Amino acid sequence: MIAGTIHKITGPVAVAQGMTGAKMYDIVRVGKEGLMGEVIRLEGDRATIQVYEDTSGLKVGDPVESTAGPLLVELGPGLLSSIYDGVQRPLPIVAEAGDFIERGTVASALDREKLWDFTPVATVGQQVVGGDVIGTIPEGQTILHKVMVPPNVKGTIASVADAGQYNVDATMATLEDGTEIKMSQWWPVRQGRPYTRKLDPTHPFTTGMRILDTFFPIALGGNAIIPGGFGTGKTVTQQSLAKWADVDIIVYVGCGERGNEMTEVLVEFPELEDPRTGAPLMDRTVLVANTSNMPVAAREASIYVGATLAEFYRDMGYSVAMMADSTSRWGEALREVSGRLEEMPGEEGYPAYLSTRLAAFYERSGRVRPLGSDDERVGSVTMVGAVSPAGGDMSEPMTQNSLRVTGAFWALDTSLAQRRHFPAISWTKSYTLFLGQVGSWFEENVAGDWQAARDQAMSILQKETELQEIVQLVGPDALPESEKIILEVARMLREDFLQQFAFDAIDAYCPPKKQYLMLKAILAFHDAAVAALNRGVSLRQVLELPLKETIATMKTTEHDEAIEMLPGFTAKIAEDIAGIEVY
Repeated sequence: MIAGTIHKITGPVAVAQGMTGAKMYDIVRVGKEGLMGEVIRLEGDRATIQVYEDTSGLKVGDPVESTAGPLLVELGPGLLSSIYDGVQRPLPIVAEAGDFIERGTVASALDREKLWDFTPVATVGQQVVGGDVIGTIPEGQTILHKVMVPPNVKGTIASVADAGQYNVDATMATLEDGTEIKMSQWWPVRQGRPYTRKLDPTHPFTTGMRILDTFFPIALGGNAIIPGGFGTGKTVTQQSLAKWADVDIIVYVGCGERGNEMTEVLVEFPELEDPRTGAPLMDRTVLVANTSNMPVAAREASIYVGATLAEFYRDMGYSVAMMADSTSRWGEALREVSGRLEEMPGEEGYPAYLSTRLAAFYERSGRVRPLGSDDERVGSVTMVGAVSPAGGDMSEPMTQNSLRVTGAFWALDTSLAQRRHFPAISWTKSYTLFLGQVGSWFEENVAGDWQAARDQAMSILQKETELQEIVQLVGPDALPESEKIILEVARMLREDFLQQFAFDAIDAYCPPKKQYLMLKAILAFHDAAVAALNRGVSLRQVLELPLKETIATMKTTEHDEAIEMLPGFTAKIAEDIAGIEVY
């Protein structure tokens, strides 16, 4: 055992001497209370340690002991519906000792007493490699947990446990070389779990949010950031994605967020009904909560804990969505620890390696063929990170460095939020790099002219932005009617299509087919109105038709009813406007 003593303490950073033999990123126990820490620098026999807990009361000379291993998380049945802190301590268990986490608290991430129903699928004599499935366990009402051979393990099965009930410490299979495969396994959080190969991201990450699915879609296994100032709706947007996204598993990481926001998540998620199954949404959710008053070093670790949990379910063949709220707080943790280490600061005080850490984190997303002999298994991790730029300044380092390594930029606009337009995602500032990859899926599964309709709508919104500059100078009355109709149709796109009420029973989620039909109805109104104006009909005559009222109610019409009604209504729009007589 490597044992030393504290030489110096600076906030969450401590320096220990007598640590010869310690390795980078080894976990250590600091002080008489055994506070958890991690080695982040080595010089001679001195180790610099970032402590994951409050260092109040530590003093020079206190003992430091190394565990001779990195920060690990335990992976097994029971993760779903759990609530952890930044280093995978289960908060409900920790809370039994009081409202605050006692320093030095150690708690098992998984319930050691609970018995799980195991069904073997592997047989004696079978050759297995890392990722192969030994057996299955029903976890909740919707997920079939797969007990897998750990990566880098292979051999011939000598024995397999019979079907029955076992706890997480039980051995499920034994190989001929004596290797035991248990129900749970451990993995270092800073190391991405291996896979066979990465696949092209061709399937969309459908969210039910019209502005995202239609204008700025991303692929399953893709990544996106949601930057925005205070009050623009980052957290509500991510919660909506968690509820409605077409994925199997949700990993929600509250990284440095305010306590009241995390409390809202912790209270609401167990009560939400999963729209896919009718079971509680928590049955397929893992929450990692590290609020702003928790130790800053653990905040930095929480992101990696969430990524490892997501990769574990990816390896089972599930589609996983990981929400990180907010990566800016993670960057602030890096900046604080870097300052304590007296490292050379980069832009705005962030460490020079900020972009490298961000790239390494987002690189853990992807749609992959997991390890194992099963060539049919495909899993994905889709990452959505919220960014909280100070004062809404999108030029600050966290936003800019995240932009370089992510495929979509869903920019929240303070002016839209102030006008109560939600989701407040700007259609002029946002972009996606996945359009070419997922466009063919929409054309095959939604409509052949999906891309053309989307492009036409974007063109109208862009034209409105240009016209608004003229309107501010000379007023709307100075515009010709051909341009007034663009302003009117753009208003319909904004209010009747892009605006979406997250708390409405119907409008909270909109299926892709309905999105397309709603868009086609508005575009049909535009095309028919332009044709009417060209033959001498006045704009007032067009706007007097009751069609606009029906268009405005499309989003709150039941989905099946709307999908059935809208094709006929779109044809009626063209007929009614074409039937207007010139006078």
